[in-house]
Amino acid sequence: MTGCGVQLDESAEAPQGSASARVTKHTDGDTLYLSGIGKARLIGVDTPEVYGDDECYGQRASAFVESTVPLGSAVSYRLGSEERDRYGRALAYVYLEDGRFLNLLLVRRGFAQVLTVPPNVEFAERFTRAARRARAAGRGLWGRPGCAR
Repeated sequence: MTGCGVQLDESAEAPQGSASARVTKHTDGDTLYLSGIGKARLIGVDTPEVYGDDECYGQRASAFVESTVPLGSAVSYRLGSEERDRYGRALAYVYLEDGRFLNLLLVRRGFAQVLTVPPNVEFAERFTRAARRARAAGRGLWGRPGCAR
């Protein structure tokens, strides 16, 4: 539920074949460290930067992830069809212990824009629909003039 009474379906059942991990470090809104795989980049989403070029809403996106999955939080994840990016980060779909889909949650709440990089396109349409709704509702970065890139 959002503050304006709109129901947001942020869940997605953790898929079969997903692995369990704990959050060991936060980097920013779309990158965190998971036990067993190290640095993990969330697939399909792009949050504003907090390092170097500190972009509008970046600090809020990072704080949201830190409060949603604090250090030590148990999560499930599944790597994408392309498992690592050119920087060596694991490319992951991450699910919270309560079943919420972190990647989708970021888009629906307006903390991230969609970033589709083939071949990891499994949820691209779902992320795009969620982003359109967030933008139309003025959620998160979409409600901040000059924030949306």
